[in-house]
Amino acid sequence: MLLRERETKEGLLVSVCDADCLGETYGNGTATITVSESFYGGDDAVEATPEEVVDGLQRAQVANIVGTEAVGVAVDAGLVDEETVLEFDGTRHAQLLWL
Repeated sequence: MLLRERETKEGLLVSVCDADCLGETYGNGTATITVSESFYGGDDAVEATPEEVVDGLQRAQVANIVGTEAVGVAVDAGLVDEETVLEFDGTRHAQLLWL
């Protein structure tokens, strides 16, 4: 999984994706999602273990998560409710916002 963290004026923004999703676009008939290098990759992105992903998500104010493995890690950790996960062409997507 690729993990990218960056500070914004709203707090820590974390993006996580399965490495094989990077550069892909997925749709579900209503909407599309593009897993862009500029948002999920780049020099700040690192290969991360499930434990590192959970740590990043726990510190995030906002997170975007794409891919079966990445979303599964967030669900298994209790950070994302399975019922809120969206499907795009068989790929999973979730957003996390701590208030």
